[in-house]
Amino acid sequence: MSSEINPSERSMQLRLAAHLSWANTLDPKSRTAKARAAANGRFEKKARELHPDATPEQIARVAEHLRKAHFQELALKSAAARRAKSASE
Repeated sequence: MSSEINPSERSMQLRLAAHLSWANTLDPKSRTAKARAAANGRFEKKARELHPDATPEQIARVAEHLRKAHFQELALKSAAARRAKSASE
């Protein structure tokens, strides 16, 4: 019997591992806190570059809008890619 796993089975194994890992995590927010802080820091840095004299409250507001704009841009690109794929089929 071959020890090679086809891509579908590999995907199932990885999903299983992910579910088990999250099942062993009682506080998912604490598990992902560092990653979220790093991602948000990126937007705060850009906000400080745009508005160096802003207050912390203003920086937080601008950073939140930059974050929302980033994800809106991703959504637009995704929609365009789906439309292009649909048109080519």
